Amino acid sequence: MTANQPEAEPLLAVHSIDEFVFSVPALDAARHFYESFGLDVRDEDGALALHTHGHSHRWARVLQGGSRKRLRWLSLGIHAADEARFERRLAERGIARIAPPEGAEAVGLWIEGPDGLPLQLRVAGKSSPSRPSPREFPPEGGNAGRSPGRRKLQPVRPLYLSHLLLFSADVDAARRFYEEVLGLRLSDSSGSIIAFLHSPHGSDHHLLALARSEGGGLHHSSWCVPSIDAVGLGMQQMMDAGCPQGWGVGRHVLGSNYFRYVRDPWGSFAEYSFDIDFVKPGETWPSADHPGDDSFYAWGPAVPEDFVVNHEHAPG
Repeated sequence: MTANQPEAEPLLAVHSIDEFVFSVPALDAARHFYESFGLDVRDEDGALALHTHGHSHRWARVLQGGSRKRLRWLSLGIHAADEARFERRLAERGIARIAPPEGAEAVGLWIEGPDGLPLQLRVAGKSSPSRPSPREFPPEGGNAGRSPGRRKLQPVRPLYLSHLLLFSADVDAARRFYEEVLGLRLSDSSGSIIAFLHSPHGSDHHLLALARSEGGGLHHSSWCVPSIDAVGLGMQQMMDAGCPQGWGVGRHVLGSNYFRYVRDPWGSFAEYSFDIDFVKPGETWPSADHPGDDSFYAWGPAVPEDFVVNHEHAPG
């Protein structure tokens, strides 16, 4: 660096989706769905807290209310040393602070995000992955069968939250907000239809994705499992639990992960995800804009007709 070159500004970006909060008409249906999916569902102050088994982090809360599922707010994790810097950035950009939504904690920095979604920036430990997801494969063939009998199968239990896909009425504007204000970076996109964003602190190919719709909402939450077998077994597990609808098993192009989406009782999805691409801290992902017909999935069954319907805004 020469004497005339300004010093590069230190990295300022959110590092995790610390928690997402949504409401549903009936908590009993949510409990059945997420327990069957393999999450550790706990009662907490009249709501449900979603954990993964053996992990202390609370990934989500489910509140009761309304006639349809609705995403209430998103809490994003930041480092303690960055809180004052984020306050200055928000002030410099004229981004007003808002009151916390009803039922939310009055800590951190509350702002209105794209599509009117309340966003909380709060100091938290990094919960997004800091290394590539685990990859388990069957042992090599030998003089014995390698598949367990169905009676010996263990329940599929996801390891952690990989990412969320949100609907947005303006993907380009929402992308600029998450990039310029919150420091996320573009991984890949397909026109103004969808964009995938990662954290420069290290995250899966997308920590947050944005898909065009008539308004905001939650399309799916994605949960890491350690093998393609777990994706298929998760599909079977949910079929046995009375939740047969969804999409997959298949493999995405952008992100590269193997997937099974399971439709919840309100029309959105929870995804079993295996082997998604990972962006290491400090590395630059070769982002690109991809044609839609060559970027969605490499193989899998036909996409359900209503896969991208935003049921938080659908009539009825």
